[in-house]
Amino acid sequence: MTPPVAELVQIDLSPKVPVRKPEWLKAKAPVGETFHSLKKMARELNLHTVCESAQCPNIGECWNQKAATFMMLGNLCTRRCGFCAVPKGKPEPIDFDEPRRVAYAVAQLGLNHAVVTSVNRDDDNMGAARAFVEVIREIRLQAVGCRVEVLTPDFQGNEEALRLVVDAAPEILNHNIETVPRLYKIAKSGGRYPRSLEFLARAKAMNPAQVTKTGIIVGMGEEMHELLAVFRDLADRKVDILTIGQYLRPSKDHLVMSRFYTPEEFAFLKHEAMAMGFKHVESGPLVRSSYHAQEQAESTGLA
Repeated sequence: MTPPVAELVQIDLSPKVPVRKPEWLKAKAPVGETFHSLKKMARELNLHTVCESAQCPNIGECWNQKAATFMMLGNLCTRRCGFCAVPKGKPEPIDFDEPRRVAYAVAQLGLNHAVVTSVNRDDDNMGAARAFVEVIREIRLQAVGCRVEVLTPDFQGNEEALRLVVDAAPEILNHNIETVPRLYKIAKSGGRYPRSLEFLARAKAMNPAQVTKTGIIVGMGEEMHELLAVFRDLADRKVDILTIGQYLRPSKDHLVMSRFYTPEEFAFLKHEAMAMGFKHVESGPLVRSSYHAQEQAESTGLA
């Protein structure tokens, strides 16, 4: 029996003519004293940033504004998502001193809004949750007054792990939906669309005052009507903030990009999402989960 098209691995051996990025996808090169100072600090503290690991196009702009997203629990992910540039493999044991070092970096940078994420640790979901709890506690201890935004994995649906993080009361709890249900098997390996929706719904139910956030990337083969259906699912679960950005293929070993969305299409998606009841929608070609995170939080008046 031939598997459905969505389950087939995309392999194309024919030579490709390089496709020029449109002007609206041009980002500034990462240079400047602040950029290099932040990079040096991360190395000295043995910390990882998703900005580097995921090859974020905004790294130059964000780092020069002292905005970086710290990535905990090592630099090896237990999942193999087709869109993601973060290295995959068997991770080392969780380093529970890492939250203290992340908080120290946040304090040294003088951040008002800290964003912390992690790789998936399907080998130890409770340990991963405890690390998030600890980094929230340490940031509040070392950087008094700094808002904390955490971007967590789904903990494989472990409700106890989620409750630990919710009870630690980060100002914003983010979990990315990433793509439409049809593409989960090829794009978000190990993830489950219903599980991610339930994660966001449970977080809001556990603490109705909790600001919830999610993100989706476009250009992996989804249709516009599928995106709008996902937006409705998220709005029904009272998600507060939505980010929408363009997928950029990290390498030939990753999922093929279907097309570039235009600025007008991103504006349309924002308009439709706002009409569904989101408090804030960040939509644009270079948008990523933590892009302008502080401005997102402030514009909603929720954090």
